[in-house]
Amino acid sequence: MANTIFRTKKVEQSILDTEEPEHALKKSLSALDLTVFGVGVIIGTGIFVLTGTVAKNNAGPAVALAFVVSGVACALAALCYAEFASTVPVAGSAYTFSYASLGELPAWIIGWDLVLEFALGTAVVAVGWSGYIQSLMDNAGWHMPAGLGSREGADAFGFDILAAALILVLTCILVLGMKLSARITSVVVAIKVAVVLTVIVAGAFFIEGKNYDPFIPEQQAVDAGESLQAPLIQLMFGWAPSNFGVMGIFTAASVVFFAFIGFDVVATAAEETKNPQRDMPRGIIGSLVICTTLYVAVSIVVTGMQHYSELSVDAPLADAFKATGHPWFAGFISFGAAVGLTTVCMILLLGQTRVFFAMSRDGLLPRFFSHVHPRFKTPYRPTILLGVIIAILAGFTPLTELAALVNIGTLFAFVVVAIGVIILRRTRPDLHRAFRTPWVPWVPILSVCASLWLMINLPAETWVRFAIWMAIGFVVYFLYGRTHSRLGRHEETVLGDSVNPPRGDIQ
Repeated sequence: MANTIFRTKKVEQSILDTEEPEHALKKSLSALDLTVFGVGVIIGTGIFVLTGTVAKNNAGPAVALAFVVSGVACALAALCYAEFASTVPVAGSAYTFSYASLGELPAWIIGWDLVLEFALGTAVVAVGWSGYIQSLMDNAGWHMPAGLGSREGADAFGFDILAAALILVLTCILVLGMKLSARITSVVVAIKVAVVLTVIVAGAFFIEGKNYDPFIPEQQAVDAGESLQAPLIQLMFGWAPSNFGVMGIFTAASVVFFAFIGFDVVATAAEETKNPQRDMPRGIIGSLVICTTLYVAVSIVVTGMQHYSELSVDAPLADAFKATGHPWFAGFISFGAAVGLTTVCMILLLGQTRVFFAMSRDGLLPRFFSHVHPRFKTPYRPTILLGVIIAILAGFTPLTELAALVNIGTLFAFVVVAIGVIILRRTRPDLHRAFRTPWVPWVPILSVCASLWLMINLPAETWVRFAIWMAIGFVVYFLYGRTHSRLGRHEETVLGDSVNPPRGDIQ
């Protein structure tokens, strides 16, 4: 069984699979398109919403340092992703990379993890988008019927028709083709970046130095009865749950990490890129550098405009301008946030469908979903299926603490990819690598350590939920994926049922 579940798929075979007519995706993306996609998905809920939450509850003005910590962790992972994406330019991102280096079961685990990450991320962002749209409608005197708007709080009921409608419209766009998606994303990203720059430039005139005092608020204990919501690291070492202080910065970094989710989604589009060996590293690293710079600047400005204890947890950027007596800026920011979140939803949905498509093409999920549209050359079947499921999920899901569950899934993917880089360097040193992660194995090791550190700063209850989802994934793999694996069936045909090649040999 060990030889079976840890069998690896050669990089050359992965690339050959992309050339089969019924499974071939259209190559239409450039480095600029990839960078725009990255910026489009990274700048979203994290900066428009989470800035106020973590500043008020975890880090104070030091939220800027939290963005730096998260940015460094992402930069280390980005270097590993860039090498893999340029070496294995196949849809599936971390799933495909793991299949080539760690084996089938680790690949399944990471694919299952990414499906959860992108699904929840898309649903949560869609609900946030709905909230901004309804806020703009309320300001204009238009009100959604009871039961059809966003739901605030655990006791709220109804169906968020706006969130569901957004997902369905974006599903149609993704079915029609990547180039159309890229054009729409370019326009929306331009609006979103303009909003962020407005916050930075205009907000700088309203900064008051007293709002930075204290820059790192004194550590405060929280109710020990809520220990399950405490960071896992505090429970591991028997520390009392607390906020603020130096540990508050790391806790905040684990939460605002949600704001960086996106550059890994760029890697899922490798198969649809004209020159992935050159353009994938540029798109991944370029989008991350741009967004990290903007995040740090925005957090410094916003916490300087308004004391962290008074920041809004729903719309901190817009409300900071309201507090200074400039509601016009607040309306502009709300509009930009609402428009900008559409690209976040679209690209997260794009990432999930490509991972699902890659797993289906490998036989780990039903191969019915691995066929592309005869005209648009897009994986229309998984796109439609997942679009409908996520629309329903978004319609019934209130805005809760799901961001933490998305974070742990992404960080887990980072760990796997970093380990994969080290292993593939040893097992396949002959592969052409258009981009090489510097200082291997030290950079991947640092990436693993940084990701694990952020993971153990997440609440313990997030680990419990993540473990449950992974357990379900193991059951699905052993009941279906292992017996339907395309690679496994190829081994049986070529080598016979009783012979399995050792790991790293020709499959």
